[in-house]
Amino acid sequence: MNTKDSRQSGLIFSNHDLLILILPLVLEQVLAITVGMADTMMVSNAGEAAVSGVSLIDMFNNLVLAVLAALATGGAVVTSQFLGARRREDACHSVMQLIVSSVLVTLAVSVLVILACRPIISLFYGNIEPDVFEAAALYMTISALSFPFLALYNSCAALFRVMNRTNVTLKVSILMNLINVTGNAFGIFVLHAGVAGVAVPSLISRAFASVTLYILLHNPDLELNIVPGKFHFDPGLICKIYYIGIPNGLENGIFQLGRVLVVSIISNFGTIQIAANGVANSLDQMGIMGGQAMNLAMIAVIGRCVGAKDEGQIRYYTKKLMICTYGLSVLFCGSMLLSLNSILGLYGLTEETTSLARILVRIHNGCALFLWPLSFTFPNMLRACNDVKFTMGISILSMFVFRIGFSIILGQRMGYGAIGVWIGMVVDWIFRIICFQLRYRSGVWRKLAELP
Repeated sequence: MNTKDSRQSGLIFSNHDLLILILPLVLEQVLAITVGMADTMMVSNAGEAAVSGVSLIDMFNNLVLAVLAALATGGAVVTSQFLGARRREDACHSVMQLIVSSVLVTLAVSVLVILACRPIISLFYGNIEPDVFEAAALYMTISALSFPFLALYNSCAALFRVMNRTNVTLKVSILMNLINVTGNAFGIFVLHAGVAGVAVPSLISRAFASVTLYILLHNPDLELNIVPGKFHFDPGLICKIYYIGIPNGLENGIFQLGRVLVVSIISNFGTIQIAANGVANSLDQMGIMGGQAMNLAMIAVIGRCVGAKDEGQIRYYTKKLMICTYGLSVLFCGSMLLSLNSILGLYGLTEETTSLARILVRIHNGCALFLWPLSFTFPNMLRACNDVKFTMGISILSMFVFRIGFSIILGQRMGYGAIGVWIGMVVDWIFRIICFQLRYRSGVWRKLAELP
């Protein structure tokens, strides 16, 4: 994988290697977010009840997706460390352990969500309006059918990223999103199927992408590949994967659960605030999509350095990747803020809803420009060094104390509504940054990574 320049300098990754890794990740994030925006814009044509129902369930879906992505991250850390230590056979052995275990867990989750769909919505969102409830119930049921495919996709995509073959995941993502957005347009504008017109194409596109990546992993020329007929459960290796994946999954899951609870608070403020929050959440993702790409790159790069037992390169690439993350944040957050009025004009929303969405996006992206990379990308360096319990504890504590606590105090008690909720989010970011920087300076991560 490494170029001649990187071998001669003693570095694991050359600048060219990093470019090959990062650029497809960024393009993949851009594609996913812009298609997500297109979905929201299209479903807005079905009315604000449909927008509200989809946005509420998207928050719940993000909870499930965060757990799936975290399990995939656990596999990515383990396999990247194996490759960094030049233990290719062990790395390949971990491939099917990750895939089978994550898909089986997700199948159980999907069945549970489908069976308990309406009680889950009532539990999280209370007495929402009947038309919003029905839209949410339909969207949740169809979405749950796609969870096992997403588990397979996340696992396979994580493995391709570890191999620095992000061009493969980008190409598959392009096809997946083309199927999705074309299907959505057909479902909304031709069939007039409302929420189902958005949910069914998503299910089909996810199934296509996951099966495609799974088939591609059977190529014996890949660094990591599936060897047909040689699978057997390896409890020790699965435990090693889940040692990283479960704390990370709990962290991401509870973080997203906190976001769902926050949205449940917002749902009591009425349809206008629900719709504005849903649109703002969609637009905010544009500002941080560069950072989301760097989250994945950080795991792959630092994991290899940990496997190679090279502390100098861990520190070097952490600094280098953080500089790249801030550069991307300036680009994306700045562009989003400058073009905000034009983008909001594409949504079929009332003037009051549009005005509130504009304020929320400015709060998020204006602060994310400075705070988001250190709050979310940097701790992936700690996770790649096996320091997962600390990051989990801090994230959970900060979520409940600051994000949810301030949402209740500012949003509900003091009457600031969604604006108060988003101010609490910024306080959460600041606390996380302080804790993660202190952890890095303490050097505890060195012992957990078993560095010499």
